[in-house]
Amino acid sequence: MRVIAGSARRLLLKTPEGMETRPTTDRIKETLFNMIQDDLYHCQFLDLFSGSGAIGIEALSRGASRAVFVENHPQAVEVIHSNLKTTRLEEQAAVMSCDVMTALKRLEERKLSFDFIFMDPPYNCFHEKRVLEYLAHSSLVTQNTVILVEASKETDTSYLEELGFRLNRVKEYKTNKHLFISLSDCDC
Repeated sequence: MRVIAGSARRLLLKTPEGMETRPTTDRIKETLFNMIQDDLYHCQFLDLFSGSGAIGIEALSRGASRAVFVENHPQAVEVIHSNLKTTRLEEQAAVMSCDVMTALKRLEERKLSFDFIFMDPPYNCFHEKRVLEYLAHSSLVTQNTVILVEASKETDTSYLEELGFRLNRVKEYKTNKHLFISLSDCDC
């Protein structure tokens, strides 16, 4: 796995050993970032269920001002720190070693908001729904925030409208998909 483009282009990234994480392939990562590239410059990026940190690092490499990485597994946290050091992007990053819900509460207490919130939770465990339920009423999300969810093809999103979100786009791959979500325009 490597950084696709930007200041850290072509640098190799480590991945945690074992089956705890599922790294996004370079091809899928490149497709995703080609779709959002125009809005990355100087953005605030939140990478939930970070794994190796490859998604947040790609965002930083392509011009994001700051990225916050949230990962609960100690080995993965070590890999994120190593990858940030390799790419020389540590100054623009914060790594939170805790579960996602705890991190969201702590970030909200700091009065932060994000331009992009990416999450790649374990598939078919409904973690994305729990996070979206929290984000629906959170100051971490603004009308301009894009929430990106990497999920299995079977993931149900029928609840989004009920939570006040709009599904703007779905990009399907062979085994998974990316969901592009934002707040609905009205408070209906």
